Amino acid sequence: MKMVEERVIAVPPDIVWGSILDAEVLKACIPGCEELTGNLDDGFEAVVVQKVGPVKATFRGAVFLRDIDPGKSCRLEGEGKGGAAGFAKGGALVRLEPEGNGTKLSYEVEAKIGGKLAQLGGRLIDSFARKLADRFFSRFEEAVVERAQH
Repeated sequence: MKMVEERVIAVPPDIVWGSILDAEVLKACIPGCEELTGNLDDGFEAVVVQKVGPVKATFRGAVFLRDIDPGKSCRLEGEGKGGAAGFAKGGALVRLEPEGNGTKLSYEVEAKIGGKLAQLGGRLIDSFARKLADRFFSRFEEAVVERAQH
């Protein structure tokens, strides 16, 4: 599954960029994230609980920021294993551009799954992945706007 989206955030790019690099912001924005430990340089260990159709699983895995072009772009990558449910792996290439007094945030998301999750069918998985990405970036936008107001 691959999707490309963009949104304009009414906050300057430097604040948006700082938020992408903030572990607390990432933890708050990743749907189902119960734990996020580690750091930007070495990567983060994550525990995420998700329900996809009839399958509910706790995924344990890693989140990394790669290909960092300060203030302009980076790639968020994550993968986790959910025991018998299978695995999930994905990433988002995030780009920032000034737009008026705000920031245009564009992202390309890719997701792959295996195990029991893969048996649920492509349309269900694609729909779930789109909702997850939209939820992440909606929460991210809210967090960035809130950060800018303080």
